[in-house]
Amino acid sequence: MLIKSLVQKKDYLTTVSENVTLAEALKVLEDSGFRCIPILDDTGKIFRGNIYKMHIYRHKSQGGDMNIPVTYLLKNATKTIQVNSPFFQVFFNIKDLPYIAVLDDESGFYGILTHARLLDMLSEAWNVKVGSYVLTTLSGDGQGDLSKMAKIISKYTSIAGCLTLDAKRDEFVRRTLFTLPAGVSRELLDTVVTKLEKKGFIVSEIEDLQSGQAIRSDDQPYA
Repeated sequence: MLIKSLVQKKDYLTTVSENVTLAEALKVLEDSGFRCIPILDDTGKIFRGNIYKMHIYRHKSQGGDMNIPVTYLLKNATKTIQVNSPFFQVFFNIKDLPYIAVLDDESGFYGILTHARLLDMLSEAWNVKVGSYVLTTLSGDGQGDLSKMAKIISKYTSIAGCLTLDAKRDEFVRRTLFTLPAGVSRELLDTVVTKLEKKGFIVSEIEDLQSGQAIRSDDQPYA
């Protein structure tokens, strides 16, 4: 359901049919301002791949025939996910793509999930607009470490957001980012950091969300 809520549905997208020529596809791309759009079959239901403006320009500059089907320069035909796919699968597929095609339960074209929308969603995990500080804490791979850190912080303030990184099988150090809510004072921040470190957790970085400045970083002492 998370993927579905982020998708731009096909009814609101600029697409081209597999039957159009490269010249016609280029005009659609130039008129829309997009660098890449989906190619659908003649029924408008099946995703065939993507067509990129730069590939058409390159083809044209080399004297290529512009009246051949757009599918001649089709790309990313297999770069798709299902609308009910686990969220982590997006990261294994989208990578350097501007978007990834999303298919419905019957493998029909449902829409696209853009790279920008994905990044927006991830940035919301930091709760930048309602947060004060982000603490990057280092812990081992011990059972219950996340609960222990959260319990320490919760004694003094609520937690506006939490994101865990480096959760790999062979990783022995894990980074957890805690966003503290707006209104947390520097004095309270110091207390939270001190309590965490007394329990053996390292606070490696602290970012002041309102100023955009790092209070502490790997190469900068706590000021």
